[in-house]
Amino acid sequence: MSEVLRLSGVGKTYAKDGPSPVEVLSGIDLNVVRGEVVALVAPSGAGKSTLLHIAGLLDTADAGQVWLNGRDMTQASDRARTDARRADVGFVYQFHHLLPEFSAAENIILPQLANAVPRRQAADRAADLLDRVGLSARANHRPAELSGGEQQRVAFCRALANQPSLLLADEPTGNLDPDTSDRVFEVLMGLVRETGLAALIATHNHELAGRMDRLIRLGEEH
Repeated sequence: MSEVLRLSGVGKTYAKDGPSPVEVLSGIDLNVVRGEVVALVAPSGAGKSTLLHIAGLLDTADAGQVWLNGRDMTQASDRARTDARRADVGFVYQFHHLLPEFSAAENIILPQLANAVPRRQAADRAADLLDRVGLSARANHRPAELSGGEQQRVAFCRALANQPSLLLADEPTGNLDPDTSDRVFEVLMGLVRETGLAALIATHNHELAGRMDRLIRLGEEH
């Protein structure tokens, strides 16, 4: 299978108030191939969110290399990183961050319009994704009219709207009760399997992590 993401020797240090900087990541090596769902398990403060931001080109590493679809993005310009992120990366967070004034369908349409997708095509894509997650009947509802699980399913659809090759998720079910978390996780796994993209999913839930293809533990040596 083709490799979508590779991190090689990635390190990150933040300057904090105090006598010395704080090393958040050091010598991180990992890769994710197309069609693979990888769990990232880490204790709080181990740098998993930082790692996801570096992998998704939202942040830069102080050391090491970041490869996305065979391209070394380590020294890429801000414009090149933005273009690659917009075309190739989808993000899902613990909180859905849906735009409250827009409907479920519109929340999925808008990122496509930002990528110059024609509105009709964007609307068809939104309808298809909502159908896949069982929310066709809720397409015209605003986030406040949806349950927490429904909101997160819409967030998954939004992340996949532009057909990325890499999905990065940071505790995507962490804000849900156990039963809803399980159902939403199954929806996420189904979407990933259907689309064949690569996924790196950070979670504290060891039971969910065990249902993914591979597990990477971060920060347990510290």
